[in-house]
Amino acid sequence: MPAPGEHKTVQARILAYAQEIGWLYVPRAEAEKRRGFDTDGTTPEDRVRLASLYFGDLLHSQVVEFNPKYKEAEGALVGEFQRLNADIAGNRDFLTYLRNQGKFFCAEEDRELDLTVIDYGDGGRPREKWRNVYEVTEEFYFHNGHYGTREEQNKKAKILLFGNKILSHTRIGHV
Repeated sequence: MPAPGEHKTVQARILAYAQEIGWLYVPRAEAEKRRGFDTDGTTPEDRVRLASLYFGDLLHSQVVEFNPKYKEAEGALVGEFQRLNADIAGNRDFLTYLRNQGKFFCAEEDRELDLTVIDYGDGGRPREKWRNVYEVTEEFYFHNGHYGTREEQNKKAKILLFGNKILSHTRIGHV
């Protein structure tokens, strides 16, 4: 009998728990497709080189639903998130978005408006009335521009597990 590994002792349990409380499990192959992995890459590093940390289509649709005056193109917010620094200042900036304190320019009103990315009211609603999309998948690879690594080394994606229920991708494992 093989010795228990990280997947059995940590990831499988969190995946099961997330599904028990109503989160949708996204298989790794589907998650990689939605993040834009290069299927022709020979190594995980090659496949993830141009991939996103986020499910951009889901992020965009949720942001548009929560912010009807948001008119940016799909991918604009993902690009903004990817440009955040990978340091304490970038984490603080990302947390601003998770707290719904980010801004977007509304040309119609000629001013900045608050950007809602999470509806924090779901806790008081029955599951069938949740406005956020809750998805969970196994850990994934990430490319930081220089190296491909397992996601666990990326702090922004870790924040998603606990703080962001709608942003495209929640990673489980080392937290």
